[in-house]
Amino acid sequence: MTKKQRTILFIICLLLFCLIAPAVIFYSQGYRIDFKHRKITQTGGIFLRVSPKVAKVYLNGKLKDKTDPFFGSLLIENLLPQKYLLRVERENYHFWEKEVEVKEKLVKEFKNLLLIPKNPEFKLLFKDIEDFYFFPDFHYLILKEKGEEGWSLKLFNLEKLIKSHLINEADFSKKGANLLELRLAPDKKRLFLKIKIENKLRYFSLSLEKIPPSLDSETEKTWNFNLDSKLNCLDSQILKNDFYCLDSKGNIWKNQTKIAPTPFPLKEGTNYQLKILKDNVFLLENQTLYRYNNSSQSFEKIKEEVKSLVLSPDQKKIAYFSDFEIWLLFLKESFKQPFRKENEKVFLTRFSEKINQLFWLSSHYLIFSTKEKIKISEIDNRDKINIVDLAEFKNPKIFWDLNKKQLYVLSQGKFYLSEKLIK
Repeated sequence: MTKKQRTILFIICLLLFCLIAPAVIFYSQGYRIDFKHRKITQTGGIFLRVSPKVAKVYLNGKLKDKTDPFFGSLLIENLLPQKYLLRVERENYHFWEKEVEVKEKLVKEFKNLLLIPKNPEFKLLFKDIEDFYFFPDFHYLILKEKGEEGWSLKLFNLEKLIKSHLINEADFSKKGANLLELRLAPDKKRLFLKIKIENKLRYFSLSLEKIPPSLDSETEKTWNFNLDSKLNCLDSQILKNDFYCLDSKGNIWKNQTKIAPTPFPLKEGTNYQLKILKDNVFLLENQTLYRYNNSSQSFEKIKEEVKSLVLSPDQKKIAYFSDFEIWLLFLKESFKQPFRKENEKVFLTRFSEKINQLFWLSSHYLIFSTKEKIKISEIDNRDKINIVDLAEFKNPKIFWDLNKKQLYVLSQGKFYLSEKLIK
């Protein structure tokens, strides 16, 4: 090769390096040519973490990859900024789908994606169950069982799945007794019962420690957990050894101290419920929900027509619902996608079917019942909300066992237990 040829070859290589090197650098930094918009742009990505862990991920209808079998995660990189139809599938599970907008230099995260099993198995546990009662942090259910000689109460162990006898209707009165309400004592060692006998209200306590359980007469003050004899509590609650009381004058007490400087204006003939959720004070006036604001030292109306409210397992948000709507209130700021501000209210969804009960399936999913269906919904409202029908029962009453990840269902006198729904 002559000197001239070597010089020409060197110049060609130098020119190629000058052309290719910037392209390689730009490519490594996420730059791509967007032919649709005729410009150079930086890419973004999508990150998923799915349960169960192995699932197929589709982008715009094409299989992109599978999630990692160890962590259930997948990072899709180098995506041009635009909208994509993201779909996650697994055999025998309901699919999850959203339209996701990818932006430059950003990764869209879906870290709490849960796939719900199709047609889960429900095992029949008992027949002739009229009703059941559940209480927070109590590892038992109280079953009300129908018998030939009236109703009876059974203590059902959630761990061992066995029931033991507590008391019969005839133990209250040979002429019959109407069980109106049950409460669990703060020490979780006694049940308090409100009973109607011959048109008279009576109050009793039933020991859960003695065999057989002992029945004692009680007063209305004991029924309301009136730990302070000077207070006349309309409603009360005990949380972490702190006693909360709404008295007949509208004052709310925490132990011996008033929470609010001015009483809540009570209305005659109105039902009031005191709800303490992670040191947040809520008040239901019939179905109007109020929350006490520590800064303004006053009660703020949140929403009318609220049936109940439930604290999430991570204690960072509550779900409250009416007959047809579900809302969220974020008690703390969330720095995870989707980002939420403290005290932010989010309308989740509305149904044509009446909502009866609602539980947190996890800190990111809800499970609730309607007249003939049990549904599960995510709370991520970016694009559409994924909601699936888990099962069909007539007038179901449900209880979600957060520890065992199983669902109890009472329908038409039959008491069922689901397979494990989160694996």
